[in-house]
Amino acid sequence: MELTAIPRACTIEKRLVKDVSMIVVFDIDGVIRDVGGSYRRALADTVEHFTGGEYRPTPSDIDGLKSEGMWNNDWEASQEFLYRYWERQGKSRLQVELNYEQIVAFFQSRYRGTDPQNWNGYICSEPLLLQPSYLEALTAAGIPWGFFSGATRGSASYVLQGRLGLESPVLVAMEDAPGKPDPTGLFTVVKLLETNTDNLPVVYVGDTVADMYTVVKAQELAPSRIWVGVGVLPPHVQTNPGQSAEYREMMTEAGAKVVLDNVQELTQSMIADICQPFYPSNY
Repeated sequence: MELTAIPRACTIEKRLVKDVSMIVVFDIDGVIRDVGGSYRRALADTVEHFTGGEYRPTPSDIDGLKSEGMWNNDWEASQEFLYRYWERQGKSRLQVELNYEQIVAFFQSRYRGTDPQNWNGYICSEPLLLQPSYLEALTAAGIPWGFFSGATRGSASYVLQGRLGLESPVLVAMEDAPGKPDPTGLFTVVKLLETNTDNLPVVYVGDTVADMYTVVKAQELAPSRIWVGVGVLPPHVQTNPGQSAEYREMMTEAGAKVVLDNVQELTQSMIADICQPFYPSNY
């Protein structure tokens, strides 16, 4: 899907505000690509399939589950929906026989498709939410950037290298680290991006409560560094003003310093403004 040119207001300025440097790490789903019609659709398909067509979670149902901050993995979220469905039918979890491998396989048959070599599933039609020129501008401004995502490495590489044309981006994916809100993967990305020992502030951009909890946990475990969470509203909530406002509030309560409509609104000046209050007044 073609993206329109980045508006002038969304470009990265050439100057550094007070020469404040920082590292920016991005989540992928809901930030770099719109997964409303892919991952979320595959999740709903999976739950519907394994309940024999009796229950299909709505987008609001999925948001509600993810707002708990511990269901970033959509395979695990699918399983959790199934457990809760059967609990409503009066069965305990011990009475429900679910095969996790079968859940994953069905999910992947919808998301990646039926051809393991040439994917033909929902992933092929994901709209992009960012242009390569945005990342190029960050590089030109001297801002290191990378990705920490709960997506599989194959799925993440599909969009980063296959769709955006990035060459060897710094990426920590599902297979590389524990799931969010564990910040291990975020720490790994930062270590890969650092070229000195300046202990630069880190801005992590994500679209879920789990993403913001990851930043909060990072601050707890590595308090000597500045960790800043930036939220992005996923496209599916932006069609409803009330839902958009609720989601924005939820992200703020989870720790986001600012919540944007699109990642490209995170300009160099905004990044510096977000980090600046954490520096001494005479910096």
